[in-house]
Amino acid sequence: MSQDTLSALLRCVRLRGAVFYYVSCWEDWAAEAPPAREIAPAVLPGAEHVIEFHMVARGAGWAAVSGLPPARLETGDIVMFPQGDAHVMSSAPGVAPARIEPDWVFATRNDPRPMPVAYHRGVREPGAPAPVGDADTILVCGFLGCDLRPFNPLVAALPRLLHLPAARAGDWVARVIDQAARESTERRPGSDVVLERLAEMMFVDTARRYLEGLPDDATGWLAGLRDRYVGRALALLHERPDRAWTIDELGREVGLSRSALHERFMQFLAEPPMHYLANWRIQLGSRLLRESNRTVAAIAQEVGYESEAAFSRAFKRLVGLPPATWRRRLYAALDA
Repeated sequence: MSQDTLSALLRCVRLRGAVFYYVSCWEDWAAEAPPAREIAPAVLPGAEHVIEFHMVARGAGWAAVSGLPPARLETGDIVMFPQGDAHVMSSAPGVAPARIEPDWVFATRNDPRPMPVAYHRGVREPGAPAPVGDADTILVCGFLGCDLRPFNPLVAALPRLLHLPAARAGDWVARVIDQAARESTERRPGSDVVLERLAEMMFVDTARRYLEGLPDDATGWLAGLRDRYVGRALALLHERPDRAWTIDELGREVGLSRSALHERFMQFLAEPPMHYLANWRIQLGSRLLRESNRTVAAIAQEVGYESEAAFSRAFKRLVGLPPATWRRRLYAALDA
């Protein structure tokens, strides 16, 4: 059930992937990436939130974000920055990084991707043909975009630095990284789409393995999926958001009293079950507003509201705009 709930959320928040850089490194090297929000319009136009990731195809290195200990990376490791933090990738902690300026990212956004980038003793050579055969380290780097609004509890549940060691990743992830490296260098027809899908698959698997490795006392949305009662309740709410749920009925379905279910939701998600359901309904409604031509009244009924007016009030409380206005502005932005 909980895996289906994760799938339902990922479909609804429009996960998109893109691989941008094929980075080869020699000797001492370090690169500082800006916060994702500063380059999001260049790398994934239209994405509300951008996560940067790096796959280590060869060699080793370190990943660091301010305020956290650096993570040692080996061949086959994956590291991502779910909160969009500025970060440093390097051959060793303390190496002075070459900063990647947002202006350069915007200036090169239409260049063929993935762009080869070489680092040698701190000197960056963007776009230069890279003799990768003798490179000490090779990284395949890209971005994942998703919606944060109206409602995306997954991103908030992930850490600032998420490291998936090769030993925990499984054989298929090693093959994904190898395939990403080949697609990045050979540039066969369809490579862009292959790389996009590989990036999305990698993110989903990383999130699942992070969930599997959470300690017993963890809280948050992912930990809630793992809980016997909260996970079952979330699955029911995601499966049947149009049902006229009450907390008493939901409690009977999962085998808890209303007060016990409320307490478990507050423990894991910091919000009551019916509040979560209201947010999820609005997220579903926003997807239908974006991806269909259905009327607001039809969408309201599909996501569980008895009237268009009730849906519009709830939508405005969470999003700040009535649904019809939000849809018009979205279409106008896409046409601009």
